[in-house]
This record gives sequence, C-alpha cells and structure tokens, in this order.
Amino acid sequence: MQKKTFKTPPRRVALFVTCMVDMLYPGVGIATVELLERHGIEVIFPQEQTCCGQPAFNAGYREEARTLARRFLQVFGPMVENGNVDAIVAPSGSCTTMTSHFYSVLFEDSNERGLRQRAEFLAASTFELTEFLVDVLGIEKTNASVEGKITYHPCCHLYRELGIDRQPRTLLANVEGAEIVDLPEGEDCCGFGGLFAVKNSEISGAMGRRKAVNLDKSGADVVAMCDVSCLTHINGVLSREGIRCRAVHIAEVLNGQLGERLSPPSAPIPVEPDHPRRWMDSRSNAE
Repeated sequence: MQKKTFKTPPRRVALFVTCMVDMLYPGVGIATVELLERHGIEVIFPQEQTCCGQPAFNAGYREEARTLARRFLQVFGPMVENGNVDAIVAPSGSCTTMTSHFYSVLFEDSNERGLRQRAEFLAASTFELTEFLVDVLGIEKTNASVEGKITYHPCCHLYRELGIDRQPRTLLANVEGAEIVDLPEGEDCCGFGGLFAVKNSEISGAMGRRKAVNLDKSGADVVAMCDVSCLTHINGVLSREGIRCRAVHIAEVLNGQLGERLSPPSAPIPVEPDHPRRWMDSRSNAE
C-alpha cells in the first residue's frame, strides 16, 4: 500500500486513540498528544470515535465488524477528505493494521463499494505513531532522557503486517542516558494475539513465559513496545513470574514520563502527567 506523501509538512492530525488506550492507559494517549504537539502538530481528538472492530473481525463476526468499521469511516473519513486534518495517527500497530489493511476486506463482497474506496483512501493517510514521527516528520530524537536499561519488543502486527521496526528502534536509540540492550529471541511473539490468548491459553501462557525469561536474561529495567495489548499480557506474565522488568509503551519513554531514572520494581512507574488535560470536541476544531 502506498502511503500518503506530503508536499509541505503536516500540521494537523486526528488521534485514533484505540479502545485499550482510552479505557485503560490514558497516559499513553496523553503522551502521544504531547509528543506530537511538541513537534508542531495540532492534534484533534474526535470524541465520537469507537472501536475499530478488530476483536469482532478476528472472531469471525464480520457483520458486527462492518458496523464498527462504518462508524470509523463516518467519523474520520470527512476529516481527511475535506482537508480538516492531514493524517490520522494511532499509538497502536495492531489497530492501525486493522483500519489500514482489513477494512477493504470487510467491504470487498458487500454492496458498499463506496466504503471500500473510502477505506483505501483513509488507509494511505493512517500512520502508527513512530512511523509518523520518523517517516513523515523526520524526527529521530525527541529529547527524552532517562537513566537505565531499555530493550524493545516488536509487536507482531506492527512488525509483520506494517513492516515497522527501524522507526521505534531509532527513536529509542536516541533517548539520552538510556542503555539499549538486546532482547534474546526478540522477534518471537509474546503469545497474546487477542483472542488467541483466550482460545489457546496454555500455548499463550507458554509463549509469554518464554518472553519473560528472555526479558530477564536481557537485564533490562523496562521493555518498550508500540501496543498496550502486548504490554498488558507481558506485564501480567512478568508479575506472576516475579521478574523485575516491566513493559511500557514507547510513547511514555519518548515523552519522558518514566522519570529521570528507571524505577525499581517496588516503585510503580508513573504513567500520568502531573497536570490535567482538557479534550475538546473534534467538531469545534475542524474548521
């Protein structure tokens, strides 16, 4: 798929925050916004957005997934098509894959070919966070600073479906003061896979424990990644196995939300900024 190119640098984007970030990890959403704002990007948050439909799609409930996909296209489509925003940015390789790769599949055999065309248009304008920072804005250093050992886990959708790997590694390598350490068998899946962890819990657990062992071998204080779903799974395994390493979203690292020094396991890593933030309705900004 050919991604959208920009004759002039983009100045305004819509944030596709994703369900888990919105409901469980708001600090990741805030970190994403603040990163973009610090680099001159105005961020519009469409409060009307809902789930992209990936869980239903993966479970085989195509009609239910189409309902949610129609909603996504209804909310984000006009914003891009009318030039109210230059692009859509999401802090998730998984949900970016769904909206970019599989919406065209959802509408392939239906009578809604117009929605397929809209989906393909939006796919070219939708970027995962690190992809947007590095490939679109040309940013390789966010001026984040933290002392400690960091490793990186390439989440499957990001790495295998979107082909994004260089971008997050480049950004982490330029975090001042951080020691980047290798993760043994780093490209192996952590075992989450959404419904895979439910339907194949024993296999999922075994894969997660292998990932945890390798994280322990790496000596890392934290493992950064681009999806909070894998983050949740890995942190659960690390906690049960009594391993000191903790999983964090890359936006938290790049936005300096881990503090000056990586915390020991007895002290929780701060994930919320120390100031409130007020979201504005996207309709009041799309002028």
